Amino acid sequence: MSAEKQKTVLITGASGGIGKATAKAFAERGYRVVGVGRSAKAVDFPADGLYIQADLTKLDSFEIIFARLREYCDRLDVLVNNAAYQITKPLLETTVEEWDTVMATNLRPAFLMAQKAHPWLKATKGAIVNVASVHAVATSANIAAYAASKGGVLALTRAMAIEFAPDDIRVNAVLPGAVDTPMLRAGIKRGREGELPEEEQMAALAAKTVNGRIGLPEEIASVICFLADNSQSSFMTGQGVIVDGGATCRLSTE
Repeated sequence: MSAEKQKTVLITGASGGIGKATAKAFAERGYRVVGVGRSAKAVDFPADGLYIQADLTKLDSFEIIFARLREYCDRLDVLVNNAAYQITKPLLETTVEEWDTVMATNLRPAFLMAQKAHPWLKATKGAIVNVASVHAVATSANIAAYAASKGGVLALTRAMAIEFAPDDIRVNAVLPGAVDTPMLRAGIKRGREGELPEEEQMAALAAKTVNGRIGLPEEIASVICFLADNSQSSFMTGQGVIVDGGATCRLSTE
C-alpha cells in the first residue's frame, strides 16, 4: 500500500492489554498506528507507529493529540476509543472524585475524540469503534461507576451513529466480557485480601462463562478490526457486539 493511500488508525488506551493487541492487529493489516496512553512508553508498540503519552482527563490533551497526528500523517480512517479506568468498590463508598475520574477517563474522551476526529473521518468515510463493556448490559456489585460509564459509551455509540451517518462515518461498539488484561487482574485482587489466590480467582471467573475460559486481548482486537473495516461490516452502525464467552446468555438462576 502506498504511503499516500495507507490507512491510519488512532487508538486510545494503547498501552493496555486490549489496546496493545489492537495496535498490533491493525499494524498487521497494513495500517499506520497512532496510539495514545498514560504510560511513558508502550511496550511492543509498532516500530513505525506514533505513540503519544497523554492524560485524557486533561482537556488540553486532545488538541495536543491531533496536532501530533497532523505532523505524522494527513489522514485518519479509524478511531478506536479504548481508554478505560476501573474502580471496584461499593457505590456507597465511592467518592465524587473517584466517580468523576472514571467518567473523565471512560466516557468523556470518547465524546471529545469523536468531535476532533470527525472532519478527518468524514474525508475518508471512516469508522469509529468504541470499547464499552459487558457491564453496559449486565453488571455485578461493587463496580457501579465503571458500569455506568460503559453504559454511557454504548448509548453514545448509538447517538454518534445517527448523527454521523450523513457523513458516511460508521460507529459501533464492542462489549468485552472477562478478558485477561492487567485491569481484570487488578480488579479481582482489589478488596479481596485473604480470599483465593489470583489464578484460582481467574479460574473461578472462567468457569462462569459458557466457553469455560477467560478471553484474550487478541480476540477483542479481531472484532475491533472487523467493525472498523468498511468492506467487512459496511452495513453495521450503532451496534454493540458482545464478546464475553457466552457469559450473558446464561440465566443467573441456573
